Amino acid sequence: MTLFSPTELAKRWILALQEYSLLVFRAVSSFFSPPIYWGDIFLQMDSIGFGSLPIVLLTGFFTGCVLALQSETGLKQFGAVSMTGRLVALSMVKELGPVLTGLMMAGRNSSGMASELGSMQVTEQVDAMRALGVDPVRKLVLPRIAATVFMLLFLTILSDTVGMAGGALVSVSLLGLNISSYLHSSYRALVYGDVVQGLVKPVFFGFILASVGCYFGMSTKGGTQGVGKATTQAVVVANVFIIVVDFLLSRLMIVFFGG
Repeated sequence: MTLFSPTELAKRWILALQEYSLLVFRAVSSFFSPPIYWGDIFLQMDSIGFGSLPIVLLTGFFTGCVLALQSETGLKQFGAVSMTGRLVALSMVKELGPVLTGLMMAGRNSSGMASELGSMQVTEQVDAMRALGVDPVRKLVLPRIAATVFMLLFLTILSDTVGMAGGALVSVSLLGLNISSYLHSSYRALVYGDVVQGLVKPVFFGFILASVGCYFGMSTKGGTQGVGKATTQAVVVANVFIIVVDFLLSRLMIVFFGG
């Protein structure tokens, strides 16, 4: 029976961090030198972006609906139900829109990247690519990272929009609020720092979920069992990283723009 060794565990984590950093560096540096496989980037944008559109829209819309419902309970005690639009807009743009979209994308696309690249790795397709003189990082990793960063930004904007629309629907139909009052409250709630925060987070989240999925895919070992393990690890690690980075970015934004 093998005893648990903290030293060996620390070594494995440091080695994994080193390999991940090297992969990310090679992928980012590949973007600044030819050739760039634009066809693969557009193909991934279609698969990652438009493929994720239904789940992102549904998540954003019903999150806005629930926010409006829950806000009514708390705001009613202070006679401030008219502020529902303000609360929904701030919550969606600053926090829930970027984070929920990132988590949904991680569940769908980090696992997909890990399983796809992992299958190519264990069937030696990646080695065959190297033998033919094609850089696998430039051909496989860079298009996925670039496409995810670009598409997650626009998906987050759509999620914020349908979330506020869902909040408006609930506020008007169930809470009896005036639609113009709701929209005016939402518009007045958002300032420059809120919008910047809502647009910066998806860029980091997209980079994290794509690079983590590609890393676990490219480092897959052990046949089909290894592919399954890599897929699970990619989703778990990407979700944890998104939550941690969300906290750090929120703290940084508060320092720059205030609460």
